[in-house]
Amino acid sequence: MNIFSLIRSSIALIALLTAASSALATVYYSKAEALKLAFAEDVSVEVLSLFPTPEQVLEIERLAKVKLDSSLISLHVGKKQGQIVGYAMIESHTVRTQPETLLLVLNADGRLRNVYTLAFHEPTEYQPPERWFALLTNRSLEELSFDKEVQAVAGATLSSRAALNSARKLVAIFEVLLKPAKP
Repeated sequence: MNIFSLIRSSIALIALLTAASSALATVYYSKAEALKLAFAEDVSVEVLSLFPTPEQVLEIERLAKVKLDSSLISLHVGKKQGQIVGYAMIESHTVRTQPETLLLVLNADGRLRNVYTLAFHEPTEYQPPERWFALLTNRSLEELSFDKEVQAVAGATLSSRAALNSARKLVAIFEVLLKPAKP
């Protein structure tokens, strides 16, 4: 085999591997479909842009035990007849080497109601099942921990950790920036 045949074979192998890895990428919902999942048809949805102060950022990070990626936080607020029914955040992060995008939904009282996978680009065996995401719902910030009630998913440890961190981040954002002050 000459050098040119070897190069051609190598290029063909790289092309095949690239095609195979992109075939693993799965997008489940668009942004519009995600917001329909988050809120009922009769709920209006507004975008809320939050700019926490440096002190608020530090408090969110302390509570969440996770760093914020940006000082701009975009949430979707669901309202029915002028009353807030919930909040939703679309969160993208790298799991191992590829991105995952989640939709995290809070009730008006700041409790995690749902977590949906919008896109997952790692191999599917690294993706936590829906029943695992259900374990995160209605838990306090303290309970959203692998040290407490929630267990990592064998074979999907990195993606379950990333999802748990996203849930903690959203609940901490609610606690610091949105929770009504008690009289």
